[in-house]
Amino acid sequence: MSIGPVRLNHAVLFVADLARSERFYTEVFGMGVASREPRANAVFLRLPRSVHDHDIGLMGVGPAAPPKRRGGIGLYHLAWQVDTIDDLQQARKLLAEAGAYTGESSHGGTTKSVYGADPDGNEFEIMWMLPREQWAAYASGSNLEPLDLATEISQWSGVHTAGEIRFSTSPAHD
Repeated sequence: MSIGPVRLNHAVLFVADLARSERFYTEVFGMGVASREPRANAVFLRLPRSVHDHDIGLMGVGPAAPPKRRGGIGLYHLAWQVDTIDDLQQARKLLAEAGAYTGESSHGGTTKSVYGADPDGNEFEIMWMLPREQWAAYASGSNLEPLDLATEISQWSGVHTAGEIRFSTSPAHD
């Protein structure tokens, strides 16, 4: 028997400078402050179209905390899904302008991704997913390929794939 979660609700990150990290996530991701917890030196942020009470929590631990080691045990990155390939292009532009862009790739043809890092080096992925009915066409392909964003935009511009979250009023079915 498994737990059976339906999606990740939020993530919480330890950061060296709470104000700096809050600025980054509000300016680059467009998040708003959902709440603050001064006793824990924490702020909780929400994406503009989110259905959650918060999507990311930031807990300031100060600059004396040990830095994250790339390749060490722990979280590698968070993945944020966008609705259209056009949104992904905008994300790449904004990350570059913020000095936070670190790379891009195509994952076996099912997702197109750009990568970045926040001021503390916490890595994240901004990804767009192809329509589900297209996944089979890529089933035998390589899992990691270079991203040709211009070609992807010419093929997929305006296609929405993030979907809507629908709440059920009936009990869960086994």
